Amino acid sequence: MPTGGRDPVLEEYGRLASRYDRRWSFYIEATTRETMKRLPLRPGDRLIDIGCGTGALLHALSESNGEADLTGVDPTPEMMRIARERLPPSVRLVLGRGERLPFRDESFDVAVSASVFHYFRQPRVALAEIARVLRPRGLVVITDWCDDYLACRLCDRILRWINRAHFRVYSLEECHGLIESAKFESIEVERYKINWLWGLMTARAVKGSA
Repeated sequence: MPTGGRDPVLEEYGRLASRYDRRWSFYIEATTRETMKRLPLRPGDRLIDIGCGTGALLHALSESNGEADLTGVDPTPEMMRIARERLPPSVRLVLGRGERLPFRDESFDVAVSASVFHYFRQPRVALAEIARVLRPRGLVVITDWCDDYLACRLCDRILRWINRAHFRVYSLEECHGLIESAKFESIEVERYKINWLWGLMTARAVKGSA
């Protein structure tokens, strides 16, 4: 994490929180839709949304599966205040980071993270934390930008120079390798475009039972 001043992720998203949903409405709707397509959720499943932001994905999940046990975690208080206003009281919201999740081992059946992975400066640590809080055979679903698409690749390189909050974007192959290094199994990574320019990928994997 860059040093000096406020944490750059907290600074950027604290500043953007009040207009984030309006400014990025198409992108939020697309990532929520595409993640939900690839996120099987059963009644009673305990799900954690890592980097839940203003709660768009949790809101969609609460409406589509009211019996699921939903928790969101995010480091930015300003974003979490907006999430609290839009979400039902049954959805738990906790301040915290993906690299150090404030939950006990094997607390969840499903872990999901949308548009957050490119901010993690220690992606292997974040994946190890996800594995820790998932029960054996628990599912992780990660949606993020995909470096295999030219627009994402160019944006990534520019943001590395000008945006202190941004860290890096991964290719499909790199994403698969990171998840595999965290001892997940049955790894599937799919890449796709959400418009003529921008591409995403969604990875799904299962925590090993050993």
